[in-house]
Amino acid sequence: MFAKLFVILTVAGLILVGQAQEKEKPSPVMIRAVLHDPVKPNADLFYPDPSGALNQIIFRPQDLTQPLLMLPVNGTLVLHDKATIDPENPAASLAASVTLPPNTKRAIVIILPAPANAKPAYRMVVLDDSEKAFPPGESRALSLINVETAIQAGEHKLPINPGKITAVPRVQKVNEFHMAQTNFYYQQGGAWVAFAERQLQFLNASRRIFIIYATPGALQPTISTIVDTVVAAPPP
Repeated sequence: MFAKLFVILTVAGLILVGQAQEKEKPSPVMIRAVLHDPVKPNADLFYPDPSGALNQIIFRPQDLTQPLLMLPVNGTLVLHDKATIDPENPAASLAASVTLPPNTKRAIVIILPAPANAKPAYRMVVLDDSEKAFPPGESRALSLINVETAIQAGEHKLPINPGKITAVPRVQKVNEFHMAQTNFYYQQGGAWVAFAERQLQFLNASRRIFIIYATPGALQPTISTIVDTVVAAPPP
């Protein structure tokens, strides 16, 4: 009787331990990445998949990658510059890391070069890729320069603070071809100066990410635009 009870309690205990371990196991996050490095547009970077194996990221010029299932490490996304990690010195291959906002299931990751001679060599900016946080038809603007900038997209006029992501609502004021005037400005000597003026097509089936940056020796900022027409599949 007691032996039978002991076996039952032991099995129940193992089930509870297994359930606790399962709860503690990190869930993969669906990631789409873009490398923004005007000086060195290509990089060999590797991410951990759900099994923990390192896989190379196949980048596309000024476009998002295919959806990648990445395994966070203690709530942090980590990239490496080698396909293997030295167990005695795992930090040696660290290329970039960023803490994920709580409950993130899908994210767009913008990979940027760190300042010269910095370690790790890259840094990452995370955008929530869920439809609720980044609805179709909207845009996002990220400024990588230290001066104040602004965007005028159709009926919207918005400041873009340095180092911040600005949400640009869906543009409703468009012509019959869904085109709207879209201008970018930077502040110089107390005045707003236009550095990009263009007509863009705004559709409910697409989203845009504007990255404002400056190249060495440039007299004014530059815009890089990523157009997203693919909705990433939710994680399994």
